[in-house]
Amino acid sequence: MVTHEGLVRRSHGVAATETMIDQRFMQEALALARQAALADEVPVGAVVVSEGEIIGRGYNQPISKHDPSAHAEIMALRDAAQHAGNYRLTNCELYVTLEPCCMCVGAILHARIAQVFFSAADAKTGACGSVVNLFADTRLNHHTEVSGGLLAEESASLLKEFFARRRK
Repeated sequence: MVTHEGLVRRSHGVAATETMIDQRFMQEALALARQAALADEVPVGAVVVSEGEIIGRGYNQPISKHDPSAHAEIMALRDAAQHAGNYRLTNCELYVTLEPCCMCVGAILHARIAQVFFSAADAKTGACGSVVNLFADTRLNHHTEVSGGLLAEESASLLKEFFARRRK
């Protein structure tokens, strides 16, 4: 189930609204997004959570790393896989401040992430329902639950401020 307004997620067939725990993890992702902005990277941050503990952190670094795949989600997945000692991150959640793109959705699916929570929708490259919804393709062999809108205003504001400064 994907919803962008008034975050709702499905857990074992039961709808539940966002929790303080979800907000806390998204705040961690927002702190990483601010770190990206300080490095003059697009302010996107992500954390991977396993059993209530952050096991992976990442923020956008494609410019500084000269790496087009160094998106926040990919960096957090790499960090989490190292921590877990496995590229399969089953039963983990990913919290990210911007709707993932096609590349990141592919990595999320390959890692077998159980749930994705994102803040702001991305009308240009969002692959969770804004442009396309790769998570909804039933032909794929893994299915990740996705919810959008968690602390969306805070994330969108951070992005708007960043791009406004760049246009000056």
